[in-house]
Amino acid sequence: MKRKSIQTWMALTALSTSLLIATSANAANFKPKSAGDFLIRARIVDVVPSESIHSSDVAGKAEVSNDVIPELDFSYFFTDHIAAELIAGTSKHDVKWNTGAGKVDLGSVRLLPPTLTLQYHFMPKQRFSPYVGAGINYTYFFSEDTGSGNTSIDYKNKFGYALQAGFDYAIVGNWSVNLDVKKLFLKTDVNTDVTGVGHVHATGHLNPLLVGIGVGYRF
Repeated sequence: MKRKSIQTWMALTALSTSLLIATSANAANFKPKSAGDFLIRARIVDVVPSESIHSSDVAGKAEVSNDVIPELDFSYFFTDHIAAELIAGTSKHDVKWNTGAGKVDLGSVRLLPPTLTLQYHFMPKQRFSPYVGAGINYTYFFSEDTGSGNTSIDYKNKFGYALQAGFDYAIVGNWSVNLDVKKLFLKTDVNTDVTGVGHVHATGHLNPLLVGIGVGYRF
């Protein structure tokens, strides 16, 4: 596991532990989930690509770095059990091409992956309320910067789909703590001009895993 991911997990564990301790020390009433509720969450998210990007023009494969980002999401409950969620957040990733003999720096890119999921909440009236979800994703690539090994690079925006699981744990009143895991299934095409090689076209999947923890407030 990369050092950045380890540090993120340490921070997420410390935050979740402190929130759960505060909950156990405070037995005040909480607001159950109900139809018509509007929920806003703020999360810290570790974005971990599971990339498989190859090219017929050159040997090797792409390597894409992790990123830790803040994220906002907005949910609306159509019924006590069924809600829709939209997430908003951007991540930045360094990209290298591993030829097997070495790594070529291809710069960095930012991703804006708005994702809409439809969720089922199993125990909306309980303090501990798990859920699952599935939906669609559109990933927009921007701020493509070249590295020391290329002179241009372009990523194609694509639609994909998403799976989700998590839980809310009510703290007090309208407040809750949240743990959420999403898997985005994302394909892209990459075109770049590599120094000493020429034009290279690559295609494949990023398929990032998004693991986040945060707090929520329902209106």
